[in-house]
Amino acid sequence: MGRNLLILSVTLLLFSVVSCGMQWSAGSSAGGSTLPGDVMLWRTVALVLLVGALAAGVLGMMATMFGQVTRRERERAEREGRYGR
Repeated sequence: MGRNLLILSVTLLLFSVVSCGMQWSAGSSAGGSTLPGDVMLWRTVALVLLVGALAAGVLGMMATMFGQVTRRERERAEREGRYGR
């Protein structure tokens, strides 16, 4: 689960960078803009995607850390069961 969240985080970050690039290209053309929306729309989309990427990244790291804790706890219990204390 943690790996999937980290992949989602990277994907959202990529889309955020693309949206940021779209805002620069939408703002650079003076009157003949063929891009949908305006600059504020692209900034908002980029910001929302960035916040989503950060949230997914934090959740992915937490899931990975908790998975590691449970795995080490299980290994410790098996080791104590085999060899005793």
